Amino acid sequence: MVGGGSWATALVKILSENNVTIKWWMRSKADADHIKHFHHNKNYLSDVQINPRKVKVCTKIRDAFKDSDYVILAVPAAFVSDALTGLTPHDFVGKCVISAIKGMIPENNQLVTDWVSERYDAPVSRVAVIAGPCHAEEVALEKQSYLTIGSTDLACADEVAKLLTCRFVQASPLDDIYGIEYSAVMKNIIALASGITRGIGYGDNFQAVLVANAMQEIKRFVDAIAPQHRDLSGSAYLGDLLVTAYSPFSRNRTFGTLIGRGYTIQSAQAEMNMIAEGYYAAKSIYQINRNYRVDMPITDAVYNILYERASPVVEMRELQGRLR
Repeated sequence: MVGGGSWATALVKILSENNVTIKWWMRSKADADHIKHFHHNKNYLSDVQINPRKVKVCTKIRDAFKDSDYVILAVPAAFVSDALTGLTPHDFVGKCVISAIKGMIPENNQLVTDWVSERYDAPVSRVAVIAGPCHAEEVALEKQSYLTIGSTDLACADEVAKLLTCRFVQASPLDDIYGIEYSAVMKNIIALASGITRGIGYGDNFQAVLVANAMQEIKRFVDAIAPQHRDLSGSAYLGDLLVTAYSPFSRNRTFGTLIGRGYTIQSAQAEMNMIAEGYYAAKSIYQINRNYRVDMPITDAVYNILYERASPVVEMRELQGRLR
């Protein structure tokens, strides 16, 4: 497990329910030492008890990789490259690499799975992504949750799904890795838009129309960039969008709400103790869409607010006329 945040902690909890040994890499020695001594992550989901018999915490990334069959990446997309510094393709040989990141590598606008395959020669058939409406906070409370594991190889997806299925999580495989991953990236942009409208003062009626239009926007983009027959009403697509757009646990919705209330980007980021992937995703998707020219008014509005310093009030007022 690569990462020390709330989602990494939640995934460690899920895996600990099964008969596996987990090597958990954390950058901070102080945080790693705290978990070793007190068996919980003091910074995130601190009520989750870490089983020391199953979880071995380390601060050297190669120690975590050594003799591991699976590698789960659970750090913000902007910091993946930094987290894996020093590793080579040799370190990835024979491993299944699983992205639990719902974001894009901002430097080159790449999906995490594509970046890993390209940089570390990881076979596409041994790369997977975790998706679905599954907030870390509800995993901590053992609320019934659902995950979808995407891979180009359905056997690989099924293998990972079995690892992540436990008494309070049901995981299922799907072979639409690109549809799942792009949808997961875009739903964070939509959650930002949803939060912005809340911050401004729009109500439930407008938000429902916004989300309905957002699903159509996601479909247009995903169909253009990764054509494949897919049912976007599934939980990996629509379900993930709904929980991210509406839930108070959604960091992207929270970030958007602060922006809608008049916070600057810097002050909103300082207010939160977690990364809002939608901030980086809005720029990546906007730039990618320059080549595809898909009609994406919600994404355009969020981009203008975040990167062109457009007024949230003005942008959302203009968006009103584009929604149906």
